[in-house]
Amino acid sequence: MSLVPHTAVLLRWPDPLPAFSGDELDALQERHLAYLAKLRESGALLASGPFDHQPDQRWRGLSIFAVGLEEAGRVMANDPSVRAGRLEPVVFTWLVPEGLIAFPGPR
Repeated sequence: MSLVPHTAVLLRWPDPLPAFSGDELDALQERHLAYLAKLRESGALLASGPFDHQPDQRWRGLSIFAVGLEEAGRVMANDPSVRAGRLEPVVFTWLVPEGLIAFPGPR
């Protein structure tokens, strides 16, 4: 079986989690989502989304990138939520059997 590497980024809350007001969180989330949309439009980001019913509440979401580990780490370091200390990225390689999944182009 041939495995195809994909770059994955787990976003999680840091420890300790900094405090933000409700208004700050709303504004930060809006900037975070806009940043991810920009990455999708550029073709760097293939898919992303939040978790639900995860075993660790610190795990917030997952993104799959079309770029390598170093570039994904650099790109995610510029995410507004990462820059603000609300999220921290964990970058790794995800191996998937060839032909098993496909991602649509930029929206």
